[in-house]
Amino acid sequence: MSIFAIADLHLALGIDKPMDIFGGRWANYMEKLRNNWIGAVKEEDSVIIPGDISWATYIDNAYEDFKYIEALPGRKIISKGNHDYWWTTASKLNKYLDENGFKTISFMHNNAFSIEDFAICGARGWKCPGEDDFKKDDDKIYKREIARLELSIKSAQSVQHKKKLVFMHYPPVTSRSQESGFIDLMKKNEITECYFGHLHGEGIKGAIEGFYEGIKLKLISADYLDFMPLLIQPK
Repeated sequence: MSIFAIADLHLALGIDKPMDIFGGRWANYMEKLRNNWIGAVKEEDSVIIPGDISWATYIDNAYEDFKYIEALPGRKIISKGNHDYWWTTASKLNKYLDENGFKTISFMHNNAFSIEDFAICGARGWKCPGEDDFKKDDDKIYKREIARLELSIKSAQSVQHKKKLVFMHYPPVTSRSQESGFIDLMKKNEITECYFGHLHGEGIKGAIEGFYEGIKLKLISADYLDFMPLLIQPK
């Protein structure tokens, strides 16, 4: 079993939301993603998708997007992004999966998952203090998301002898951040790998990749990966 990851699918099968307005890389992106995914991922593999799954505003409008994901090989673990307006409570999301027969999809929300030798944990995250658009109102959300990541990590700690991997939608730190409670929390819990999305276009220039304070950081936005799921842990 292998573990893959890719964020920011931005599926729009149930609504009219053309993505090619954001650049030529997005032309026929859903077909490209499907072909790449089928070519790389096997049924026994797992794919982590940290946020911005569907442009749907309500969960019922996201049906075609979830159907698209369900039809792809592998187990999929989904967490929330800033554009996932359809996201509701964990109980309602799980009920939606059951009612529609989506058996290969799970939601990560204040919880964690065990995949062989690894514990999968994460949270949406948020912009960090020091970034240009960080306002007073952002501080409350920032602290709440740190608390959500802590809950997920604590859930992962119940599975002993597993290496913990963190997946976030927002980057845990950028070149403009003055501080990051996400990084501090990961260091405290001896987490050495974090994968994130959210950044596109010019925003990619603010990404920090490679090792940062002992943590391996990797951007996995779908367009950045050219819509090819990234192999994180081979079998």
